[in-house]
Amino acid sequence: MGSIGSANAALHLSADIIIIGGGFSGLYALYKARELGLTVKLIEAGSDYGGTWHWNRYPGARVDTETPYYSLSIPKLWKTWTWTERFPGHEELRAYFRHCGTTLNAYEDTYFNTVVDGVSFRDGKWHLNIRDEGTAVCKYLVLSTGSSYKRHYPNFKDMEKYKGQLVHSAAFPEGGLDVKGKRVAVIGNGATGVQIVQELAKEDCDLTAYIRTPNIALPMKQRKMSAEEQEAAKSFYGAAFQSAKNCRSGFPYNTTTKLLSEVSEEEWKAQFEELWERGGFSFLLSNYRDFLVSRDVNKVFYKFWAEKVRERMKNPEKRDIVAPLDQSILFGTKRSSLEQDYYESLDRDNVTVLNLKQSGLSHFTEKGIVTADGRGREYDIVVLATGYDSLTGSLTDLNIEDTSGRLLQEKWKQATYTYLGLMIDGLPNAFLTYSPQAPTSLANGPPIIEIQVDWIVDAIKKMRDEGIDTIVPRFEAAEKWREDIQEMNSKTLFPYTDSWYMGANIPGKPREQLIYLAGVDVYAKEVREALDGWKGFDVRMTTQKEAKDAQSGVESLHLTEK
Repeated sequence: MGSIGSANAALHLSADIIIIGGGFSGLYALYKARELGLTVKLIEAGSDYGGTWHWNRYPGARVDTETPYYSLSIPKLWKTWTWTERFPGHEELRAYFRHCGTTLNAYEDTYFNTVVDGVSFRDGKWHLNIRDEGTAVCKYLVLSTGSSYKRHYPNFKDMEKYKGQLVHSAAFPEGGLDVKGKRVAVIGNGATGVQIVQELAKEDCDLTAYIRTPNIALPMKQRKMSAEEQEAAKSFYGAAFQSAKNCRSGFPYNTTTKLLSEVSEEEWKAQFEELWERGGFSFLLSNYRDFLVSRDVNKVFYKFWAEKVRERMKNPEKRDIVAPLDQSILFGTKRSSLEQDYYESLDRDNVTVLNLKQSGLSHFTEKGIVTADGRGREYDIVVLATGYDSLTGSLTDLNIEDTSGRLLQEKWKQATYTYLGLMIDGLPNAFLTYSPQAPTSLANGPPIIEIQVDWIVDAIKKMRDEGIDTIVPRFEAAEKWREDIQEMNSKTLFPYTDSWYMGANIPGKPREQLIYLAGVDVYAKEVREALDGWKGFDVRMTTQKEAKDAQSGVESLHLTEK
């Protein structure tokens, strides 16, 4: 059956397994779940695969994981694909996802332009409400909604009065923005803000960057990659992908067990320089590990970074805003961006840098923005590079009800609870991928996703082999999982920084560590141990009648026109 993308049809779908989300997680889950011999369907809100890369089309949008590690380890995919850059851009990433969809024959089991806005468990099945009067029913539900889907629009005073063009970084028009000769403001200084400013600064426009917190951006060291170079390396890809799953970060980089506090200044300076020149995340992931637990060591890292940045900039006022000598943020406690010429871009004459900590954003007017010092500035375009309700927002947006009728957003109002970052108490047979309380955003995505999906598929197989109808984690197990993560967090410097890792970018969101900190390798071991003997789960066996009914026929799949 071909993919369905019509907004004029009401979908009525029944399958054994339904996957929500068409990024890496959803595609890999569809590929692996087919091995079970069950009917599997995928629902995607966008018009094609790609997850966050379907939506992020802003100028300069580019992944910060280098080739080939930001891709699936399925041989028939990487053997038939060639990248052009060390760090691929959004256009190439979307082309890769189309390649995945075609090569895996995924389109025939995918429904695009399909938005789920209600989920509940009744009569042993998951019932999904599809916007525009559709429904879907399944026994097993895989929530592959990703970490960066629900856009964050700050509640700036009078923003609705602004009559210029207002655009979120995840909602750029497909044809891009025409900024020539225009006054443009970019609010936000995370990865999207860095990449957008880096590109727009080179255009014929008057650009203002509103910055509250310096971004400790690291050198990308981008370069072109030839087909010949990659073909020569492909003989090692299988081992490299496996190695990524067996290391802490999901990146098979060389690492050190040494602490900076244990080595001489000459030694650490030499290592710093070497890792800096490698580019990418080497400076973070292959370096001395005590920068996340020792303020003194963290200060050494920060000073090295600030000096490297400051020597690239000429304007002293801008330099003091984006790389102050007095440390204003703990190194590594917010996600570092990778940049190519960001600091040189900020230094350009057509770029103004405003420090929101000195004079915050007061309100919008019809023509622009007024800061707390009373000064108004007029803009033709305002870009909100303000990120997402990360990790949890894409899940709570689905309006998921547990077996007692309680919505997930209510369950998580005071604190987030998952078990293993894979399931939630009160949600039988519902599985998570690239989820809160897994290594997620502190590691490379595809290896984590494959570890989680392999676990999910093995869990379903184990259930069927053992005659189990449903599994659901006990709240006590989820509570312990959360406590362990917060305990790990308390031994680091993460709690001292307001970051989206901690949920601190969303007003009213619980302030807690949302990411599993012990590493990909340890995580993989822990979740596998829980699968043996169903540790932490309540298990309900299949009755004889249910077993007979399950064998009597294949679940139906159909589409009804309005």
